[in-house]
Amino acid sequence: MDTVVSPPSKGRSSIGRLTVNRRLTNESFGKETRHFEISLGEEGLQYEVGDSVGVLPTNDPQLVERILRVLEFSGTESVQTSDGATVSLQQALLGKFTLTRPSKALLSEIAKRDPSATFLKDLLDPNAAMKLDRYLFGMDILDFLEKFRSVRFTPEEFVGLLRRLQPRLYSIASSQKVYPYSIHLTVAIVRYLSYDRLRRGVCSTFLAERAAVIPLFIHSARHFRIPKDPDVPIIMVGPGTGIAPFRAFLQERRAVGSRGKNWLFFGGRRYASDFFYQNELEAYRTEGTLHCLDAVFSRDQELKIYVQHCMLEKAKEFYHWLESGAYLYVCGDAAHMAKEVENTLRVIVEKAGDKTGDQSGEYIKKLKSERRYRCDVY
Repeated sequence: MDTVVSPPSKGRSSIGRLTVNRRLTNESFGKETRHFEISLGEEGLQYEVGDSVGVLPTNDPQLVERILRVLEFSGTESVQTSDGATVSLQQALLGKFTLTRPSKALLSEIAKRDPSATFLKDLLDPNAAMKLDRYLFGMDILDFLEKFRSVRFTPEEFVGLLRRLQPRLYSIASSQKVYPYSIHLTVAIVRYLSYDRLRRGVCSTFLAERAAVIPLFIHSARHFRIPKDPDVPIIMVGPGTGIAPFRAFLQERRAVGSRGKNWLFFGGRRYASDFFYQNELEAYRTEGTLHCLDAVFSRDQELKIYVQHCMLEKAKEFYHWLESGAYLYVCGDAAHMAKEVENTLRVIVEKAGDKTGDQSGEYIKKLKSERRYRCDVY
């Protein structure tokens, strides 16, 4: 997963070194997902399966250079950052401030200084939030600096209108019992064309293209722990990069000799291009660590099939696992996938459990109250 979170206190942060940067998706596949391994050293941070790692990226140097050129700055100008440090403008733009979505303060100042930009004032109205989101989609700060070139700032004014660059969170895809001195990540690399310019995800392309030494910290996820009882069965639903924590779960359960059954639902676009960790998962299934592996690929047939469709096909067995005390884990997209999975769970309980809609709702509510239904979504 990739989300933004406030950085921790300095005492909990560390420095890692990128040792493995491997593409998981087929080269011919449009979308790119990579497997990263970050060395923590022998005195590295401690983490548990289910936790996430916060990565503090730097911005794309090419984007920084273009912004400096448009503003007619050399980059050597001194500016003060929000933490009171004095650094060069180039350093500040590389590592201290967000250069993607412009802040409302920057947009407001542009609207004040350029008569042709007064339409921004209407978009900045609190009641126009949705219109503003639609307008800004696929745009970054450089777009506005180029569009409104007559607007000039001093270096201090400019950085004063920028938001602080935030770390990104990624689910850890490894168990420290198996990899004591490293952290593994599964990351979708964000690159897309918008307004005739290639856009790059801040942190994903930092890892894929530029990272060597990586500032990071552990973000504890106590809500997403595996059962304390190693004999309890678990069901894991993790399409795409949502597979990351479940790779860690399987490593951990195997390492401690867990006798609890493990069932994984994985989803991707095409079998040939993005069956992440296929060899590992099939080896786990062969040896018995992974008792059930259901992988579905939405684009391999005319009718799109997703993990929730596969869950419904296995409704009777799925419900039996829940009745046997299984924990259900879901990781991935919150806006669509997680909602569809919960809707499907409701149908499974109704059909396989012979319950009414209200009873199904109460059943799911009970799973949550018992902490047997756990989600890590973004």
